[in-house]
Amino acid sequence: DKTHSLSRKFIVMNRRTFIKQTCNTCVSGGLIPLLISSCQATHYTSGVIDETGINVSKSEFTYLKKEQTLLRQYIIIQNDKLEFPIYLYRFSDNEYSALWMKCTHQGAELQASGDSLHCPSHGSEFTNKGAVSNGPAERNLRVFPIRVQTDTITIDLRQS
Repeated sequence: DKTHSLSRKFIVMNRRTFIKQTCNTCVSGGLIPLLISSCQATHYTSGVIDETGINVSKSEFTYLKKEQTLLRQYIIIQNDKLEFPIYLYRFSDNEYSALWMKCTHQGAELQASGDSLHCPSHGSEFTNKGAVSNGPAERNLRVFPIRVQTDTITIDLRQS
């Protein structure tokens, strides 16, 4: 009984020490601010559909935080006329990628997570350019052609 009590105390002390050391490493190493800053809410927009595609204002990528204008990495375009959403990723003011959020493995809707897309059904992952980075999917995502103008991004929805 005394041995059991001592071993339990030893395990609890090691767990506490581990947690304390891990937390100190995260805070002193600067990981906490990085993790918190990447937790911004996903921004959804519907865009404006016309005969060739969908138009999205570049201003959808901007937001205010503590009176400072910041830029989102990506936005999700959801529109009743679209079967699946479109993930619009911003590389620079003139370079974007527009990806169909439909998994090429079995057709499940993908989830956006920063600069990648993830399939909740079987775990496939895709890059922000639509390339498969982890299977079971074997085909890249559908990438839509984009035309970038001064204030608008036009995503061509016509079949290629």
